[in-house]
Amino acid sequence: MSRISRLDRSEVSAEMAALYDKIFALRGNVPNMFRVMSHRPEIFTTMQAHFAAVLTTGTLSPRLKELIIVRTSQVNVTPYCLASHTILARNLGWSDDQLAHLAEWPDREDFTAAEKAALRLAETVTRDANTVSDEQFAELRGFYSEGEIVELLCAIGLFNYFNRFNNALKMESTKPGEGGCTA
Repeated sequence: MSRISRLDRSEVSAEMAALYDKIFALRGNVPNMFRVMSHRPEIFTTMQAHFAAVLTTGTLSPRLKELIIVRTSQVNVTPYCLASHTILARNLGWSDDQLAHLAEWPDREDFTAAEKAALRLAETVTRDANTVSDEQFAELRGFYSEGEIVELLCAIGLFNYFNRFNNALKMESTKPGEGGCTA
């Protein structure tokens, strides 16, 4: 059980309820992490804006972003984030085999060199960002523009934040229909 209570729609302000409704319309639920974060509306509101900017803007594909989010969450052993983002990655075209054996990416032939560079970055930053070498950065520049490297780092950083938040709180996965507009 999560260490902090989840706020239902009936327990939040009208402004927050409208945000819950927007999230519900997009996702079919209001994730437990969002419902917990609602204890601090200022943080939750700005987090939602940042979340949307990182995941839905820029030139990198959502497919690549979800792949590195899954790998980041695997490295951090975050079942909460893996539950939803593995499904999202699968829906974007990654196979069950690729996702289940993502730790073996260096030896797999079904990832491109550019995808492998992004996966290497996700692992390196998640384990110790100080160890991103000049050689690794040069490899990234061979595939990605500076803006795209920013996108990669923001997705990795955002999910390191979410992973740590959810692991510390022992966040439970949101079940279908949970956190809905009438919850």
